[in-house]
Amino acid sequence: MATTVLVVDDNEPFRVVARAVLEDSGYDVVGEAGDGDEAVSVARATTPDVVLLDVLLPGRDGFAVAEDLAELRPAPVVILVSTRDRSAYRRRLVDAAVKGFIPKSELSGQRLAEELGR
Repeated sequence: MATTVLVVDDNEPFRVVARAVLEDSGYDVVGEAGDGDEAVSVARATTPDVVLLDVLLPGRDGFAVAEDLAELRPAPVVILVSTRDRSAYRRRLVDAAVKGFIPKSELSGQRLAEELGR
């Protein structure tokens, strides 16, 4: 059974590309969301294994949304993505309710698998 993924980003073209990249790698993208509130709602409805979550969202940032997602049962694994490098968030990543971080320019099915420890 394929790993299910929810893609959360306020940039629709990125969501389209991320969906294509992940589906080509065998992931099952079960939904998309453009902001944090929608992300939590869609995650509740679809119970994805993984949420690919943009750091910079309108309203609450990805770190705050990750906290909300961690309270869901079952809680999805959260992987943050950003146009910025990991070093921009180094301190916040240490204590965040996330499993990993991928720069958007490096997104691939293989990179996601590495972040998931597979």
